[in-house]
Amino acid sequence: MPVPEPALADAAGVPAARPAEGRERMLSGWGRTTRSRALVLVPRDAQEVAEHVGSGAVGGLIARGAGRNYGDAAQNAGGAVLDMTAMQRVLAIDPERRQVTVQAGATIAAVMAALAPHELTLPVVPGTRHVTIAGAIASDIHGKNHHRDGGFARHVHAITVCTPAQGLVEVSPQSDPELFYGTLGGMGLTGVVVQATLAAAPLPTPWVSEDLDRTGGLNATLELLAGEDPRRYSVAWLDLLAGGARAGRALVSRADPVEAPSRRERTRLDAARAEFAAALLRGPRVTVPAAVPGGLLQPAAVRAFNELRWQRGPRRARGRHLEMAPYFFPLDVVGDWNRLYGRRGLVQYQFVLPTGADASLVRCFELLREHRVPVYLAVFKRFGPAFGGPLSFPLEGWTLAIDVPAAWSGLAGALAALDEVVAACGGRVYLTKDARMRAELLPAMYPLLRRFRALRARVDPDGVLSSDLARRLGLDEVRA
Repeated sequence: MPVPEPALADAAGVPAARPAEGRERMLSGWGRTTRSRALVLVPRDAQEVAEHVGSGAVGGLIARGAGRNYGDAAQNAGGAVLDMTAMQRVLAIDPERRQVTVQAGATIAAVMAALAPHELTLPVVPGTRHVTIAGAIASDIHGKNHHRDGGFARHVHAITVCTPAQGLVEVSPQSDPELFYGTLGGMGLTGVVVQATLAAAPLPTPWVSEDLDRTGGLNATLELLAGEDPRRYSVAWLDLLAGGARAGRALVSRADPVEAPSRRERTRLDAARAEFAAALLRGPRVTVPAAVPGGLLQPAAVRAFNELRWQRGPRRARGRHLEMAPYFFPLDVVGDWNRLYGRRGLVQYQFVLPTGADASLVRCFELLREHRVPVYLAVFKRFGPAFGGPLSFPLEGWTLAIDVPAAWSGLAGALAALDEVVAACGGRVYLTKDARMRAELLPAMYPLLRRFRALRARVDPDGVLSSDLARRLGLDEVRA
């Protein structure tokens, strides 16, 4: 039966600091590339959300969680932004049915920590534990196991959402499939998610068993990843700063959860789960100060780091037991690491190309090399079948995410060239991380855009829900 849960602290172990209601603030995404000023409102419960949505705020409104999207999806210049982090409770856990009900502002870390004592966890998590559940839904986040388990959307049972036309309404695939699926990946433009009921997955132990392979170049990396892989988690770190034939060399990680040991070790395993939950709620080991010199990261330093990382990686290792938290969330050990890119920030550009678009994939790597893009971090993995709403990003194929300093002078031209290749082969750019794509490419990348606009005409006919991203790409247009 469902177990009520107490309110949890945030990932730092203390209640999150919240801005005063009605305060104007300058906001940006995690990439810190675009900033805009908005009136920030802090609803404490669902009724306050409904009041804000129904108030007809000048300039419209958009919901915002932890601010971990890289682009401008949770900003609304000249309008209102609903800071949902005050609504952070884990409401109930049902161990028998393996499901959990949470408020919109609860973080991935808080939910996983609450589930761990029940020998459960979330089936899909992103690369950071600080994302809120509503943010995960609006972005239809994905993890290292999309090829096996799909994205976050596949594991949502029901949501309570507040739309301008309907107010507060609980929706599921059965009650209103159009609104339900449209909200999964809908960038917050179909309504404000207030709470959600999610599937939980077994947590036999808080460890994974990893197989690691080191490749010498891009061809070897692609060949290794091309085969069928039965393991649950799979991801490759690519070195795209290496020169010549070494470009695209990689450390390829594939892993499975570690199964529970014998019942005699039950006490040790309970203690390990408790430590796992505590680790999820701890702060970072070190935090980058606000006054860090601009552009501390430079290509020469990153190139040297990549060389060291690749050299230290074993050529072939099997069955390495790793703690689950650092395996899933490696960058969370450094607080405010985005400051390392300097005042102008970073662009994380992520695309997916459909299965069969091998020539286009190779062309994308060629463009990165031809434009000499200073890729400081590159992560490559496989997606399984598409699932979710008209704006859900994942589709079956290959996805590459790269981090590039926004101050690099050739960035706009290089990414525009990549956009063209991606759109031409039926691929798409991840809207959650975008802050610069041209609107005219959107219909090619998201062919169900017309269906999304028809949904908005039903649930938000006056265009109350809006954001900087929506205006830039024309997503806030209401068309039947």
